Amino acid sequence: MSRVYFTRYLAIAALLLPLGLQAQSLSDVQNLSPEERSAYLDSMSDEERQAKREEWRAERAAMSDEQRAAMREEMRTRRDSMSAEDRQAKREEMRQRWESMSDEDMQARREEMRRRWDSMSEEDRATARDHFHGHRGDRGDGGKHHRERQDSN
Repeated sequence: MSRVYFTRYLAIAALLLPLGLQAQSLSDVQNLSPEERSAYLDSMSDEERQAKREEWRAERAAMSDEQRAAMREEMRTRRDSMSAEDRQAKREEMRQRWESMSDEDMQARREEMRRRWDSMSEEDRATARDHFHGHRGDRGDGGKHHRERQDSN
């Protein structure tokens, strides 16, 4: 192999190495900034993204209750440290992402959510309901946004 090709190979490997090492586990991804997380996921194909999500779900399922509680607390702390403007901007970003989805993508997302709901135990469903109702209260509109979305569909 010539020196030029070897140098190119090393340069490419050096550029790609951070992406390969950057987010191998669920905790690694959670520690990335939103921009880094987005870039990491955008660098993958749809199949790779889906495979990685399944891997992370399996990793989460294998966690002890204490580990899951610690992860939730860390996420809660991170969320609570956001300013009201940042939280509102994040909600708006999520809302725009949802509203920009094609009908097929939206239907696929609903089916995925339904599949996950159906696979939950009653205890997990109760926890999810409590979590959902707690977040709806954060908006301060008493669920008005949710009802408006339901009425428009």
